[in-house]
Amino acid sequence: MTDPKNEITAEVIAELLRAQHPDLADLPLTFGARGWDNQLWRLGDDLAVRMPWATSDADELLLKEHALLPGIASRLPLRIPVPQRLGLPSAQFPHPWIVTTWVAGEPADRAPVTRDAEAADTLAAFLTALHQPAPADAPVGRNRRGGPLAAVDEGFRYSLREATDRGLIPDPAAVREVWDDALAAPEWTGPALWLHADLHPANLLTSDGDFCGVIDFGDLCAGDPGCDLAACWALLPEAVVDRFYQGYSPAADAATRRRARGWAVWKALACLLVGDNGVHGRPGGKATWAPPAAAALRRLTATRAG
Repeated sequence: MTDPKNEITAEVIAELLRAQHPDLADLPLTFGARGWDNQLWRLGDDLAVRMPWATSDADELLLKEHALLPGIASRLPLRIPVPQRLGLPSAQFPHPWIVTTWVAGEPADRAPVTRDAEAADTLAAFLTALHQPAPADAPVGRNRRGGPLAAVDEGFRYSLREATDRGLIPDPAAVREVWDDALAAPEWTGPALWLHADLHPANLLTSDGDFCGVIDFGDLCAGDPGCDLAACWALLPEAVVDRFYQGYSPAADAATRRRARGWAVWKALACLLVGDNGVHGRPGGKATWAPPAAAALRRLTATRAG
């Protein structure tokens, strides 16, 4: 979707604010980050502007956040970017955009947690609060996230071959063993629960060694909680994974924990490939995504399901 004719600059955003939200137009504006789907700009001290920039479905994801996040935010124990204003497509910028609250903190791919036990408790409390039954009209996951693992088996095997061909993983057979065990686990038969569905380290913020915020809810959907529980392998040392599960309620059964391991290797491979692409300059790619993804794969292949 990147289009040089619609380059996003501070001047463009200021013009959009003057035209559609003039009461915000005089607030200072500074560049924040380029994500996979959106650019983030800080607006004043307490707000942020999110602008779709690099994927064909970024518009849809932002509109979903604007519609659904305000109803979920109040029950969550960590800060999230709550939409405040909607920007409409115009001649200046032909896509929707949103103004949200600003969430302070450092992304965990750059500042991993250091207070391991506290972070396990914090992550468990967040997912306990988020994972409530979703209504029948809740969105389904992009790229089949939150659905049966069998639905993403082909994509997993493609990613594994690609990562193997690039020499990014030392033991592909061990990674495949984790996946095959997860694939053989019974499917989720409970109610479809609200999911973040994209809890990799760049979307968790840290402060003073613990998690302090969660960002990028564009993949918000309903489905199997194992999709989100996978985050413990990407974000926490293996020594506190059991503590994380002890803090999560309702308790995750053995099948859900096995599926979570499958989602964890699926996400780790994706982040490993994005990180490698980021080294070579792919738009939206992030070299900092690769080290935590590689660490997650080492933890997963060194432990047995249970």
